[in-house]
Amino acid sequence: MSTYKGTIGILTGGGDVPGLNPAIRAITLRALKEGYRVLGIRRGWAGIVDVIPEDGEGQEEHIIELDAMTVNKVGRSGGTFLHTSRTKPSRLPRAYIPDHIKDQYTDEINDVTPQVLKNIESLGIDYLIPIGGDDTLSYGARLHEEGVKVVAIPKTMDNDVPGTDYCIGFSTCLTRTIELTHRLRTTAGSHERFLIIEVFGRYAGFTALLPTMGGAANRCVIPEHPLDVELLCELLTEDRNENPSNYSVVLVSEGATLAGDAGMHFEDGETDQYGHKKLGGIGSQIGRLLKDLSPKYNNGRSINVVSQQLSYLMRSGDPDALDSIVPMVYGNIAFDCISAGHSGRLVNLRNGTYDNVPIDVVMGKKVIDVAKYYNTERLRPLYKTFSGHPLFVMA
Repeated sequence: MSTYKGTIGILTGGGDVPGLNPAIRAITLRALKEGYRVLGIRRGWAGIVDVIPEDGEGQEEHIIELDAMTVNKVGRSGGTFLHTSRTKPSRLPRAYIPDHIKDQYTDEINDVTPQVLKNIESLGIDYLIPIGGDDTLSYGARLHEEGVKVVAIPKTMDNDVPGTDYCIGFSTCLTRTIELTHRLRTTAGSHERFLIIEVFGRYAGFTALLPTMGGAANRCVIPEHPLDVELLCELLTEDRNENPSNYSVVLVSEGATLAGDAGMHFEDGETDQYGHKKLGGIGSQIGRLLKDLSPKYNNGRSINVVSQQLSYLMRSGDPDALDSIVPMVYGNIAFDCISAGHSGRLVNLRNGTYDNVPIDVVMGKKVIDVAKYYNTERLRPLYKTFSGHPLFVMA
């Protein structure tokens, strides 16, 4: 007979970020201390889909039992040792249906939630803690509606999960962006060029706006406001002329669009299970346009461009201080909810205070309030006073 108070399942979904392992560590150590069993679900929602209930304990490929030694070993590192995926069980392509249930799900796109519920029950999971962005957590909200006890933790480089001022990974993203942008200045200055840096940010421009406010760039381009390239070229040329080293810098969100253009710039036409195409290339496109336009604003002389995608450099490596501390707190608050018998919650940080809110808040969208925080005529952060604002200002 089991002596556990209950069983907690943890998974990480979507893109990896620094801070996931510290969160898993915090939950596990607290839960073990309080008498719970902790299961790590591998590869996000894919792991819970692939479980074979009839196998009983033989699920090592998909489920691992977590102990103090395991989580302490990886708790200070980046990435997620549980691995991750962009699997969406409510829209699973037939090619991803596990062999043992292929005869039950024969459509091109399938909702395998009934099987997920069966698998959760077979594993004896009393509470499920998904750590992810709005895509991962939206399915967590679905499971909550189906009766699963879910306590969610927000994670994303873009900081765009609604209901919280902070998502795990955001601080390290800002730190990397500022650091790498400053490193690239030596090349831009040596050649007297425009420096265009493409950063993450599909729908929200926090990862471009905040580093610009911190002095990483002269201008920024965000998804919430279509770009007038002529205006950007004029402003960057002014910035370059005022710089003793004759260069200027702009940060471009990957989800940015051009005024009058069809939409976002994608690497290819392939979509993931959440309907997202892989973004990339808008920075290079803007760079080409800027070079072509530059003679108009530079006495007939062309200005060359350095264009760089930071891409996975922003999410790689170890967490910074905030992404070591916040995940630890989030993990403990998630367990506090479980200990109090609460579920259907999202752990959050609001105006400097840790708390939790209903999980269905993740079904909305969190983007920058352009009128409040972005100067569309100067392509810069807009602020009049910082008094009363939270840590990262643009909540």
